[in-house]
Amino acid sequence: MFAAATKSFVKQVGDGGRLVPVPSLSEADKYQPLSLVVKKKRCFLFPRYKFTSTPFTLKDILLGDREISAGISSYQLLNYEDESDVSLYGRRGNHIVNDVGINVTGSDSIAVKASFGIVTKHEVEVSTLLKEITTRKINFDHSLIRQSRSSRKAVLCVVMESIRTTRQCSLSVHAGIRGEAMRFHFMDEQNPKGRDKAIVFPAHTTIAFSVFELFIYLDGAFDLCVTSVSKGGFEREETATFAFLYRLRNILFERNRRVMDAISRSQFYLDDLFSDYYEKPLSMSDISLKEGTHIRVNLLNHNIPKGPCILCGMGNLKRETVYGCFQCSVDGQKYVRLHAVPCFDIWHKRMK
Repeated sequence: MFAAATKSFVKQVGDGGRLVPVPSLSEADKYQPLSLVVKKKRCFLFPRYKFTSTPFTLKDILLGDREISAGISSYQLLNYEDESDVSLYGRRGNHIVNDVGINVTGSDSIAVKASFGIVTKHEVEVSTLLKEITTRKINFDHSLIRQSRSSRKAVLCVVMESIRTTRQCSLSVHAGIRGEAMRFHFMDEQNPKGRDKAIVFPAHTTIAFSVFELFIYLDGAFDLCVTSVSKGGFEREETATFAFLYRLRNILFERNRRVMDAISRSQFYLDDLFSDYYEKPLSMSDISLKEGTHIRVNLLNHNIPKGPCILCGMGNLKRETVYGCFQCSVDGQKYVRLHAVPCFDIWHKRMK
């Protein structure tokens, strides 16, 4: 009956689907802010998740004894009184009957009355908590962490807000025929046929809560998943390996792009040199045949094999030549290879 009432409360209050009804009155005190719960998917046939309470708080699974400084704010949310008529042939009606054990002989519906009164909302200061967890690490030796880590379906969550009652509250149900006036009795002795049931629970009982999932990295750091898009869980070894390979791929791609840009720029530079040469042509005697100038020679006559031209033989285009100059040297080599025309004259024109 308590579970049915909290589900009805969450359905009517809404909050964008973030609120979760407390499933049991006996566990209501375990869904306080900063408490830890385990979220697990039932199976592929049931899209909803099951939340299981734990006796631990966020501080219990962190390294060190320092307390969490994030505060908790409270304010009144609403005054909740609900009376509804539930058909016995629906899923909710069947759930209430099985939960309460009410006598439904000759009845086709159940009248449900929930009197929560004024309820308050208690929520963690998210911004303060986010700043604090940047310097904290998860203790992987904690029993809850070990058990959750071994299950791929379990996700650890921290309770970020809870909704509580402020006074003693009552829940009552009555089985009857649709259209009858509702009758509620708080003592079973007054109703020997068992067609009415009622419970009373104390003030400050949690009836709903919301959580943020935790994503825990291999080094013990963790993140709060503050949006529904981000998902919690544990970083796996294969996930870390894939991330490393992805970063390595990006680094190699960027390096290759820079090399290709450099080759492209050098090619443009050579094109400018050659275009300048052809726009302002020089005769073969302008430089090479003057007295005291460098002389082009056939390197094969000096037992030097054919090789790439120092000007146009670099990069992707391996243009080779047998000619060169002994009066020039590059990188400790006592000669340079240069095409007879136009590279020889362009090289020495630039040297001037």
